[in-house]
This record gives sequence, C-alpha cells and structure tokens, in this order.
Amino acid sequence: MPKTPSTSRRGLLFGAAAVSAGVLVTGCTSNESGDDEPAANDQPAADDKPGKQVTIGFAGPQADHGWLNAINDNAKKRAGKYSDVTLEITEGSNDTAQQIGQIETLINKKVDVLVILPADGKALTQVGLKAMRAGIPVVNLDRIFNTPQAYRCWIGGDNYGMGLNAGHYIGEKLKDKPDARVVELAGLDNLELTKQRTQGFDDALKNYPNIKKVARQAAEFTVESGQAKMAQLLQAQSQIDALWNHDDDQGVGALRAIEQAGRDEFLMVGGAGALSAFEAIKADNGVLKATVLYPPTMAASAIDLARALGQGKGVGGLAEFEIPSSVTCYSAVVDKENVDQYMSTGFK
Repeated sequence: MPKTPSTSRRGLLFGAAAVSAGVLVTGCTSNESGDDEPAANDQPAADDKPGKQVTIGFAGPQADHGWLNAINDNAKKRAGKYSDVTLEITEGSNDTAQQIGQIETLINKKVDVLVILPADGKALTQVGLKAMRAGIPVVNLDRIFNTPQAYRCWIGGDNYGMGLNAGHYIGEKLKDKPDARVVELAGLDNLELTKQRTQGFDDALKNYPNIKKVARQAAEFTVESGQAKMAQLLQAQSQIDALWNHDDDQGVGALRAIEQAGRDEFLMVGGAGALSAFEAIKADNGVLKATVLYPPTMAASAIDLARALGQGKGVGGLAEFEIPSSVTCYSAVVDKENVDQYMSTGFK
C-alpha cells in the first residue's frame, strides 16, 4: 500500500487532496492506442479482505417507518460483514436538537467517519460542518445538508426518478387505451421529495397523450392515511385505469380501501420496495402489479463508502482516485418479471 502523505485529516478534507478512493464502474479511455498510454489506476481498492480498523459513527432519525427501520438494518448488517469495521450507532431521534447532540457525542469520540441520515437536512447542516472541520469525513445519507461543505459524499435516492419510472411503466401499460384515466396517491405535500415524485410522474405522462391524470390526493406515509385518502379517490372516481401510490406502507391502507370498495378495474404501482408489496406482486392476484424502488440498501452502500474513506482506499471501478461527491441510487421498477431478484431487499 502506498504511504499516505503526512497531511492533517482536516487538510485532506478541505484541501485539494481528498481521501483517495474509486467507485463503481470503469472510467473513460482515449480512442487512441499506444504503448505510451498511462497505466491504469493502481490505487488500492476496498474489498472484503480485512484492512485498517475503521470506526464508523452512524446517526439516523427514529425508525418509525418501515423504510427507516430497513435503513438501520442495512447499515448494521453491512458493518457486520467487515471484521475491520466497528459501528457506533445512535438510538435515533426525530428531535433535531437530540440528533445534533448524538452526532456531537460521536464527534467527541473521534470516530473515523460519520454516516448521517438527518431528520432535517437543513437543521443539521451545522453539525455536519462541525464534523468535517474536525477532520471527520461525513457520508450524508439521503436527506441532504444545505451545503456540500457539510459532507464528503452524499448518497441517496432519486425521488424525481421514482415518479418518472412509475409514469413510464403506467404509460407503457396504457399506451393503447383511449382516454386512459390515472390517479395519484402522494405522500406528505409539505416535503420536497413528494413534490419531486409528483413532478417526475407528471413529466413521464406527458409522453402519453392518451392518458390524463384525473385526481390526486396527498396521504401521510401511514397505513391509516393511505386507507382514508384512497377511499376518497375511489368515491370521487367511478372509473380509473391506473393508480400510482408513492409509498408502500401507506399502500397497505390503500389496498384495504380498494378491497372494501370492491374495485379491481385498474392496475396499481407502489413506491419504495416493501416486502408486502413484493409478495403481492409475486402472487399476482390483485391490483398491485409493480413498485418503484427507493432502496434502503443505500445505507449498506453508505457503510461501504465510509469504510473506503476510513481506509484511504478506493471502492474499485472508476479511474479517479477519489470517491464521487454524490451517488444517486436508481429507482428500478419491480414487477412480476423481476420480483424474485429483489425479494431479499424488501423491508417490513
């Protein structure tokens, strides 16, 4: 392993020389060939082999939702895979002040790397900055801080892509149906992610002039709200051809309302990737035909990135010496054709 230059940790984070790494796919190459081409990047890449011991601090919000619980589980399981990783995980809180205090405790413990999924990205930006200024690189998970100076790398989901892929899936299913009618069961409207999902969905449907979105209701990512809002949609719309529901947890309630109303004339696409949704898709005996992922496996990838940062290694793949500043997880569509592949990733 090449010797690390004698530079302070803070200098590594804020100077031109960032912690070295690589990432996930092969880099660009010249079209010209010749013996004088530079050698491929030989920077050590992180793998399953034990390396330098790394202590990773993990701080997230309270796991009061199936997806958030899966985030914690993915982080713990991934860290447990490595004998060279010690995971210091906080209890989790939706209280901003409490989460800040938990992160400050991890900073004071001088962990090697921090992985933070903030309850509120804006409110926790300053503690992210504090960690970075203390020489502790931060992997910002999903809910983004207000400034890139508060993290070394951001990794998260693609809310716009969720809506876009849901819209295209529904569009392709209904493209030959005249005057197709679609409804949307959104999440909390005060969240930017809900607005992004709706925008992606609307943009996708613009490619299908035969399809019209006739109604939209905003639920609250809960079973109860999903059931109540779906009942309202069904009562107001006597005939629909497709439904996109933003969240599989609230989708449990939506499916109850659909069953109670005795409606089955439409197809339903969910969102996030709950195990219950995967199982319903595989059974193929109801309206739910697909779900669009917002993968909680991003927490496992965040641990991989943190380990690479702590060991000064690459992740293997890209030609660059550094891990990227951001990684956006793809929102794959899971239907009956590929559900078996994703079943093990479904959250409860």
